[in-house]
Amino acid sequence: MTGQTIAYVRVSSVDQNTDRQRFDGVKVDKIFTDKCSGGTRNRPALTEMLRYVREGDTILCHSIDRLARDLQDLLHLVETLTARGVGVRFIKEALTFEGNASPMQTMILQVMGSFAQFERSLIKERQREGQQAARARGKLLGRRKSLSPDQITELKARVSAHEPKAQIAREFGISRETLYAYLKAV
Repeated sequence: MTGQTIAYVRVSSVDQNTDRQRFDGVKVDKIFTDKCSGGTRNRPALTEMLRYVREGDTILCHSIDRLARDLQDLLHLVETLTARGVGVRFIKEALTFEGNASPMQTMILQVMGSFAQFERSLIKERQREGQQAARARGKLLGRRKSLSPDQITELKARVSAHEPKAQIAREFGISRETLYAYLKAV
């Protein structure tokens, strides 16, 4: 008896669309979707899928970089799954692993995984360079300040007058943690 076909989909942020990771022509019994960076270890849907799959099941993944954070993680996941009798199929790379991987298949997985890890490193490096260039041009990075300098002065005066901090935070539309951050700032 053959098992279920299970898809794992991951996008890097909550607002990204999963449509690009389709499984055209393949009947999928269940889909697990994570909306978080591949660099994070906290991927609830992946954890749930790993608990869900059974011997005879096949996991479909659009591409290698959608399943694993790095080469070590990729090899560990594929090895663990295939040892449990679960097949792993990568659509984009046209690779399938079912526990009887030949040395050639293993090498291809390692090479493709290395390229995915290298690409991730390049993206992070370009991002860091872009941020440094923006800072050099005087661009402010990060979240905008919630309050104007006048509002901060008023906030500090009201705190000095011993008004309740929770009430002040509510009136300014900020959290108490943000209020304390403004009080700490010089």
